[in-house]
Amino acid sequence: MNSRGVPMSRPGPRYHRPWTWLILLAGWAAGCDLPGQSKTGDRYVPPQNERAFRILFQQNCVGCHGADGKVGPAPPLNDTLFLALIPDTELQRVIMEGRPGTLMPAFATARGGNLTAEQVNVLVEGLKPRWGSAEPAPSGAPPYLFDQAKLERAGSKENGIKVFARACASCHGDHGEGGSHGVRTHGESAGAINQAEFLALISDQALRRLVITGRPELGMPGYSSPKGRPGGFKPLNSQEVTDLVALLASWRHDGAANREGK
Repeated sequence: MNSRGVPMSRPGPRYHRPWTWLILLAGWAAGCDLPGQSKTGDRYVPPQNERAFRILFQQNCVGCHGADGKVGPAPPLNDTLFLALIPDTELQRVIMEGRPGTLMPAFATARGGNLTAEQVNVLVEGLKPRWGSAEPAPSGAPPYLFDQAKLERAGSKENGIKVFARACASCHGDHGEGGSHGVRTHGESAGAINQAEFLALISDQALRRLVITGRPELGMPGYSSPKGRPGGFKPLNSQEVTDLVALLASWRHDGAANREGK
């Protein structure tokens, strides 16, 4: 009783007002996690179930191709010309099987790797939309693959020497020994490519790709750029690229003799 003698009611249980429950239900419907639960993005995903391109690329490709697909020890994937030229089937094959005899491993589980066929497809389907261009490859660009369907003859080392002289020697040296003497007549110095160690780590197909696309992030021109080359330079055609690769491939075995120009 109070001071006036009026009985006082006991405090009863406190009930949430209806609008309180409505707020909680709205938050749940919007996808909010309940207190104490991990957020959806933080939950553990078994490696074989991962389907996010960003995560698969980071876990399997960044170490060689760079965080942004470039400036890594391996040729860049962030290259619009490369992505415009390489067929999807070839991109898939390379990821699945790797490049035997080089540092590019096979990633498919069927080949001893750790990616399922679906995960390989996630990488294949994600590369071109991420770094490619909506425009097709330039007209006249050499095909990414050696095109036997057009009866292109096998590469000629002798012809490759002539192509090297006008397309590569101004930066890499007359015999691929590197521009060790500083800036050369028509371009800036570049590293040696007539090295058995380097050539042992790269396939003929990768050499063909680099001749065509260059290394834009490192200042190396592609098949059509006159940068650092003698005046009047004309873009290389597919046969000339094939001949140049034949020369470079010959240096794997004859590096010492070719380095001396013999």
